[in-house]
Amino acid sequence: MLKEMMLLTLLVLFIYAALGTITPGNKVKGKSKQLKLKNGPQNVSVYDLDLIEAEPSAKDILINCQAYFKDTSLRNFNNTVLGYVTPWNSQGYNVAKIFTKKFNIISPVWFQLIKQAGKYSIAGDQDIDSSWITEVRRRGDSIDVLPRFVFEKFNDRDFSLLLSQTTERAKVSEVIINICLQYGFEGIVLEYWSQLTGRVDNKFLINLAMDISKALKEYNLKFVLVIPPMRKELPNAFSEKELDELYSYVYAFSLMTYDYSSVHRPGANAPLYWIKQTIENLVPTNSRNFNEKRQKILLGINMYGNDYTPDGGGPIVAHQYLDLLRHVKKRLSYDEHDEENFFEIRTTSGRHYVFYPSLYSINKRIRLAQELKVGISIWELGQGLNYFYDLF
Repeated sequence: MLKEMMLLTLLVLFIYAALGTITPGNKVKGKSKQLKLKNGPQNVSVYDLDLIEAEPSAKDILINCQAYFKDTSLRNFNNTVLGYVTPWNSQGYNVAKIFTKKFNIISPVWFQLIKQAGKYSIAGDQDIDSSWITEVRRRGDSIDVLPRFVFEKFNDRDFSLLLSQTTERAKVSEVIINICLQYGFEGIVLEYWSQLTGRVDNKFLINLAMDISKALKEYNLKFVLVIPPMRKELPNAFSEKELDELYSYVYAFSLMTYDYSSVHRPGANAPLYWIKQTIENLVPTNSRNFNEKRQKILLGINMYGNDYTPDGGGPIVAHQYLDLLRHVKKRLSYDEHDEENFFEIRTTSGRHYVFYPSLYSINKRIRLAQELKVGISIWELGQGLNYFYDLF
């Protein structure tokens, strides 16, 4: 009897011991499910890792998205690349420094042209970061820093005078030139067309661009004009006719081929077929001076996405996208018509219908830019994922 009790006790102890070894093992296994995220420079690129997939897994994106190939001087796209940087997104400043050699033009969104008491002046100079400019120039072989300017606090009379009188355009040009010379900028990016189109005849908008361009050229300063994409609601906003008149005056056209959809019409940010149609309408294949015109167009690529919800939703950038992506268990869907990735999830905050760039969708747009012989403009640096820049 004693012997049987001892055997029973030993058996119980053995079972407890076995359970003791299994339990920690289970905990370790649970921890192993936590993703080991990569970050910073790596010895391999997204090409080496075969990450450019039509339907990438959420897991692969989360693991690799903040890493990038260590040789950031390697370029896979040799036409002009412009990258915008905004003062409200500090990550963009870092991206511009890390990947400087991927870009030809960096455009900090700093300045507003304003009119007060009958005089033109510049607002936004408090955002100028001289040390950052110096660092970007040090890292880039031949980088141009062309800050973006917009018109603000202009009433209808102010615009009327500016558009109708050459003396007023000369005054605006002088203000722009002075700040370029003061800070050593190589020129400017000017955005006004979308603001004014449909309100005045396009010939006035053409004259404004021509006169500012002529004034800048006297000081060897470059002029990039921001232009709207093809829109059904504004079919003649900027067409082949306007481009024909302006291409010899303009260093490049920054084409805003994004924001195709909205909370009122959810969907892709920039359908590929729409981008292609927009460029082919601006410069048809039978166009005179075809190559010169095409190389001046900078196809716009958005680095932000959109999160559509029952309440509307809105634009999202990298960290917001990754927070949503963590709810995705499988692979992202691919819209073969618009050629963008998306996913649908339900969280404690409700349903989400998310469109955001992927390696695959960006690669498709870079290849389209190569096919159409155009450059690229990126809105904006810091909104996307680090490994996107392996593609450029």
